[in-house]
Amino acid sequence: MTAPWTVDEEPRVHPVARSGDLVHVRQVIRVLAQRCGLSLVDQTKLITAASELARNALIYGGGGTVRAGLVEANGRRGVAAVFEDSGPGISDVGQAMTDGWTSGSGLGLGLSGARRLVDDFELSTVPGEGTAVTIVKWAR
Repeated sequence: MTAPWTVDEEPRVHPVARSGDLVHVRQVIRVLAQRCGLSLVDQTKLITAASELARNALIYGGGGTVRAGLVEANGRRGVAAVFEDSGPGISDVGQAMTDGWTSGSGLGLGLSGARRLVDDFELSTVPGEGTAVTIVKWAR
C-alpha cells in the first residue's frame, strides 16, 4: 500500500528523535483526524496507533520520521501516516505481530495493537536497514 497523498497539501515530515517528539506526533495526528472528520472514537484509535508506532521508531529504531497527511481514495477521505526508521529492522515479522511478544519491556501490543486500531496497515522491514509502517484510518 502506498499512501495516496491527494488531499489539500503534501504530507509533512516530522522527526522522531526524542520523547518530546512523541507528543508532537500525537498533536499532528489529532489535528489531521479532526480536519478529516473522523469520529471521536476513530480519532482516539488513530492517535493511539500513531503514538505506539512513533514510540517504537524511537525506542527500537533509534529514531526516525513520521510523514502524515490527508488522503482520498474511492470517494473516501482519511488520514495516513508513514513511520520510518533506520534501526535494526525486524528479523521475524510474524513473531513481532503476535500479541504478547515483545523485544523489550513493553506489553507486546504495539504493532499488533496498532494494526487492530486502523483500517489499513502495512509493515515493511529489512533486518539491518530499518522499518517502515504505513497506516490509514478512513472517515465513515
